[in-house]
Parts: sequence; structure tokens; C-alpha cells
Amino acid sequence: MNIEIAGENSLIIYFSEHASPQVSAQVQKSSRLLQNVLADVLVDVVPSYASLLIIYDPLLTDNFYVLSTINRTLSDSSTAIVETGKVVTLPVYYSTESGADLERIALHSKLSVDEVIDIHQQSEYRVYAIGFAPGFAYLGEVDARIAMPRLATPRLKVPLGAVAIADRQTAVYPAESPGGWNIIGLCPQRMFDPKATPTMPVEVGDTVKFKAVSRSKFIALGGVI
Repeated sequence: MNIEIAGENSLIIYFSEHASPQVSAQVQKSSRLLQNVLADVLVDVVPSYASLLIIYDPLLTDNFYVLSTINRTLSDSSTAIVETGKVVTLPVYYSTESGADLERIALHSKLSVDEVIDIHQQSEYRVYAIGFAPGFAYLGEVDARIAMPRLATPRLKVPLGAVAIADRQTAVYPAESPGGWNIIGLCPQRMFDPKATPTMPVEVGDTVKFKAVSRSKFIALGGVI
């Protein structure tokens, strides 16, 4: 574990140089512990792939107190890491109509379109981080057989709900936006709704599964082609 100053009122804890389910679980455990012990002085706790950003109120505490509390709290290795994330199943309308890059991925992978779809559905994906845009969850890891590099030239417009692949990661676009990921389908589930509670259906540490639905089911669930 390595702790560095990230700003005038923030520290970042690095748990590893590489992401993994085990490291992600450690990030989540540490996030919960520190939220409890630093509750009165915290502004935010931001978990990521293998790090945890701690932002505190400088009017209530200082760097030295937060640093010593982190070291004291996380030095006890006897506390077991318990998985607490939920499992979220997201419906997807996979097709060449909704997935502009499905055929290209199939050609690149020397697989059929149906095989690409099946492989994408078979995996369970961990939410490693949420960023880029509210509700954009970085999910890993994609089966190596269908991993694809980002597009050389990003699209100016990726539709709301686009399910896409970039390298060994997959994600659902929470809003229409530019993007360079490879699109394989559309999801009708809103990934960010500021009026809902909670605002996002997933959080870091959760597990996501994808399930294919028909075009008619996709539309019935609120999807738009």
C-alpha cells in the first residue's frame, strides 16, 4: 500500500500496480472502513481500479490526522475481505442493427456474430471504476477472444445505451456522447438518472451480467432504435 498527497485536501491510496478482483475487493473493504472512521471529516471517497481517493474537509482536519487514521485503520490485516457487491443483470439487444461493430469484431476474431454475442454474455464483469461520464461503469474483463482495441477515430455520436468493448473492458454508454469503443448492442436500462434513488444501478465492486433480449422486448423495456 502506498499513500500519496493528491491535493491540498486529498490523499490517494494505491493498493497495487494492476487491477484484479482481489485488489478491487481490497479497495472496497478499505473504502467502507475509512468512510466509517473518517465520517465526520470526509467530503468524498472515490474508489477506482486499484486506488482510493480520500477527500476531506480542511476546515475540520488536516493531512496528518487523515494519513495517520488511514495507516492505523488499514494496517490491521486480520480483517477478512468480504464481498458485498450486488449482482446486476442488464438486458441487451444484440444485433447488426443495434451493434455497428458486431460483424467487424466477428471477422477480427474469426467467429460468427452469434458466437461473439454468446461469449459476451457468458462472462461476469466486475465494476472496476465509474468515470468519463456519470454512470459510465468500466467493466472487466472481456474474454480475450472478443477483445478489440479502441477505434482509431472515435465516433462523434454514440447512442444512449450502447453496449461496447474496448480492449478487455466493456461498458454501457449512459448518454449520447462521442466515443471510440466498439458497439455490439443496445441496453434499455438507464445507467444514470439524477432523479432516481440511487442515481445509478451499479457501483464499484458490483458484478454485471448481460442477457440478450429480442428487439420487441428491448423496445417494451423503453429502448429506442
